Amino acid sequence: MCDTHGSRAPQARGAGGDWGRQWTAASPEEYSVEFGSTRYLLLCGLGGMLSCGLTHTVIVPLDLVKCRMQVDPDKYKGIFSGFGVTVRDDGLRGLARGWAPTFLGYSLQGFFKFGLYEVFKMHYAQLLGEEKAYAWRTGVYLAASASAEFFADVALAPMEAVKVRVQTQPDYARTLRAAVPRMYEEEGLWAFYKGVAPLWMRQIPYTMMKFACFERTVEALYKYVVPKPQSQCTKAEQLGVTFVAGYIAGVFCAFVSHPADSVVSVLNKEKGSTALQVLRRLGPMGVWKGLFARIIMVGTLTALQWFIYDSVKVYLKLPRPPVAQEPGSQKKHK
Repeated sequence: MCDTHGSRAPQARGAGGDWGRQWTAASPEEYSVEFGSTRYLLLCGLGGMLSCGLTHTVIVPLDLVKCRMQVDPDKYKGIFSGFGVTVRDDGLRGLARGWAPTFLGYSLQGFFKFGLYEVFKMHYAQLLGEEKAYAWRTGVYLAASASAEFFADVALAPMEAVKVRVQTQPDYARTLRAAVPRMYEEEGLWAFYKGVAPLWMRQIPYTMMKFACFERTVEALYKYVVPKPQSQCTKAEQLGVTFVAGYIAGVFCAFVSHPADSVVSVLNKEKGSTALQVLRRLGPMGVWKGLFARIIMVGTLTALQWFIYDSVKVYLKLPRPPVAQEPGSQKKHK
């Protein structure tokens, strides 16, 4: 993430180790919490909850059309015609269908995704030591984000299953309150978790790309694009860098995760199917249906998520790590 000034922040505690001392945000103003503390990590989770819950809810209409293009391509042939068909069949209110499970599911996912990312990033860096953590920082980002997303998807799976059922089967249930008891009565608890494996297939590569690409893009923007050092940038300028880096990361995320997203959409619509059966039926071309809609959705989504997450850190006066810097010991050795 970005920092505002460039002096050192309070020393990290416990799990943070050298990572915390080197990469903790620096600012002369007083922080509300200590970097690496339990309160700090919970507030990071809160920032993730707001960033994921709000952004996914805002783009429900686009997500709805994208899901319908994946499960019924004959009727929903494209993104623009898909909106037209949806409005014709369900009215404008139909575009908001599935907002409740979306908000609940992705709020829970965001809490674990961002909160646990901070936990695992500090933990893995501590295991490697200061110099290796810097040299292998991309690997640290990838491992930490994959670990966090594994648990985040377990939290997301039930509401994702409900959302897809509500959005793609209008005659099945129109609301969260109607869908949950019917799903449980007809299929049991498994109805809410049968899509967790495809979710891992979709979300873990997506999140690895989202975090690693974002972190390295921020680093590259400050090195090659921004005309002044990060320490001299205002908070507004740094949040601008956050948004741009988030959008770039989001475009890559869409490509990486789209085939699995198609499988999740079809799987949660149908009873008794497996992920492998759905994948075979869709074929190599079918899994890319709705990609353009997903690029627009995920690019905007990822940029806004990072922007909101970083803004929450600014508002709550949380330590915000600046771009990675080569350790002093390593420079000395060179």
